[in-house]
Amino acid sequence: MTTTTVKTKSSMSALSLVYCGMFAALMMIGANITTFVPFLVVGGVPITLQTFFSILAGLILGSRLGAISMTVYMALGLVGAPVFTKFQGGFGYILSPTFGFVLSFILLAYVAGLIVERYGSLKSYIVAALVGMSINYLFGTNWMYFSYKFWAAAPDAFSYAVAWAWMVPPLPKDILLSVLAGIFSHRMYKVLKVRRSH
Repeated sequence: MTTTTVKTKSSMSALSLVYCGMFAALMMIGANITTFVPFLVVGGVPITLQTFFSILAGLILGSRLGAISMTVYMALGLVGAPVFTKFQGGFGYILSPTFGFVLSFILLAYVAGLIVERYGSLKSYIVAALVGMSINYLFGTNWMYFSYKFWAAAPDAFSYAVAWAWMVPPLPKDILLSVLAGIFSHRMYKVLKVRRSH
């Protein structure tokens, strides 16, 4: 009886690792989607699918595993794997103006996962997705602004308003994808039967 229990926990743990690795890989693809679809670069700003996949990670895997999968993605990039936007990687990426968005993926996955762990309705999934997207924008844009002001070479006439103006092109796409992520995750969680560990 004891042996059976240990095997079950072990297999679930292994499955959780697979899911975490899968979402880390999806993040790499989402970060570099413009390599395959160049027209998704608007005004020099790449329109990525990272926000979408990080929201999915939180909604499907839950707060803990979702945050772990995003941490794995960030760690891979910081040790040198070319998983960030434009196939960048390395510890120096911490100084990049866009590193705040990478950090925000961990927080948004955790918060979005936390919401759906407490409220399992379709509405809560959509709300959680939109909350996660808001965290991504608030954290990432503010990091970008302060990095340009304090250690990166700011473009001419750069201001806080300009930083937010840069976020306007991807906003409709991210709102739409967040809603779709909520709907999709609500269905997929029941199919995949992920064992969320709180």
